[in-house]
Amino acid sequence: MPTTSINDIIVLVILVIVIIVHQLREWKEKSWSKNPSLIDENLCCRFSFTQISFATNNFDNGLEIGRGGFDKVYKGVIKVTNDKVEMTVAIKRLDSESKQGEKEFILEIETLSKLRHKHLVSLIGYCNDGREMILVYEFMERGTLADHLHKNKRNGSEDVTPLTWKERLNICLGAARGLEYLHNNSEQEVIHRDVKGENILVDLNWVAKIADFGICKVGGATSHTHTHISTDVKGTFGYLDPAYFSTRMLTKKSDVYAFGVVLWETLCGRPVIDDRINNKQQRNLVLWVQRCCENGMVDEIIDSSLRGQIPTDSLQSYIKLANLCLHKQTNKRPTMAKVRKDLESLLVDGLNFLR
Repeated sequence: MPTTSINDIIVLVILVIVIIVHQLREWKEKSWSKNPSLIDENLCCRFSFTQISFATNNFDNGLEIGRGGFDKVYKGVIKVTNDKVEMTVAIKRLDSESKQGEKEFILEIETLSKLRHKHLVSLIGYCNDGREMILVYEFMERGTLADHLHKNKRNGSEDVTPLTWKERLNICLGAARGLEYLHNNSEQEVIHRDVKGENILVDLNWVAKIADFGICKVGGATSHTHTHISTDVKGTFGYLDPAYFSTRMLTKKSDVYAFGVVLWETLCGRPVIDDRINNKQQRNLVLWVQRCCENGMVDEIIDSSLRGQIPTDSLQSYIKLANLCLHKQTNKRPTMAKVRKDLESLLVDGLNFLR
């Protein structure tokens, strides 16, 4: 009877360990793929990772259309309505290794699956196979408001046609209607908390829609009744409501403040924080605009491509509205319903002027 050498025992032990590790890995994969649905599938489609991978050609870099801190966005084509209809979509894949996006991922599904409006980006479905966190939206062909105002120019894109005054007002009006719906709908009142040019998307017909609900807050907090939501401060620097930043008391008027910044962004055609400018006051859009208005230098802030397109009375009304949105006292700021009505009037004035 031959004796077993130490080398044979070592090989045998290694082989057993490899088999155990392989089986554990298989067991983990199977358990990950059995993740429960996050929402009623009548409200929102649930896609498999295989479907998502096929739709993006295995996440082809050539289909990448956007990138954030914890996600990449791809253009894809996916089958919906029981695989009967092909639909062009935007597919946002969150970093599966990051736990920071998990809460936002679930919140966005729960919020957008229950809210449907012409001026909100539609959530088509999601994928939560294993560790994957993927959101599928309607595809917005013309990108973001920020793209058209300043981002494309800075990225060296060719043939960038500046938006006309009418187009800018139309986009702001659409976004205002979307926010008004969020604040006042009967399903669930929502404070967006991250209103900015990059989160206002535009479709092929130039219809503006609010996007990105990952840090929104559900609940009816209004400054009229002095109710609020106490919460950690989240949002984008430059658009943050100073009152919310200092007190951590979030209200709908915090969205109104951010929308006021968007109004300035739209008129001036520049980013809210311009790192290329050394002067601190000029680098910050709001500080620069307020200083110019105080010194009677309004002409300096208007995007040069808008010269001759804005009637004087309309410009004054627009500036007044933007400044009201940024009022230090939250109860002095208008509601989004009032902002929407004012923009509708401005659009009519602008069309009459052009005629």
